[in-house]
Amino acid sequence: MAEQQKKTYYVSMETGEISQVKTASPWDFQIEATDDEIIQLREYFDQNYSTDWQAFFRTHVPYVQYHYDRENDAYDRTLMKIYQLIYKLGNEEAKAHIRSLGIIPEEELDS
Repeated sequence: MAEQQKKTYYVSMETGEISQVKTASPWDFQIEATDDEIIQLREYFDQNYSTDWQAFFRTHVPYVQYHYDRENDAYDRTLMKIYQLIYKLGNEEAKAHIRSLGIIPEEELDS
């Protein structure tokens, strides 16, 4: 099977949008990714969209605190996967920004 060609994409963390058009909408990160890598990133965003809705409905149960909330834990884990994948695929500016956030341990950044 032939190796997939990487293409440039622009990713918005707020909306979960992944576009090949730089000027289509505001974006946070520029990445170079294969079709399979974009599918994986899209799945992570979709998981968090679904989890976000579950958390929204859960907010009507006010006695459950954030740190006991499975939906929030799942959202946070998937968000970390998104940042790790963007770090792996991102340009130097994307990598520097994610490093500056300090959300991913240094030993995991280059693994």
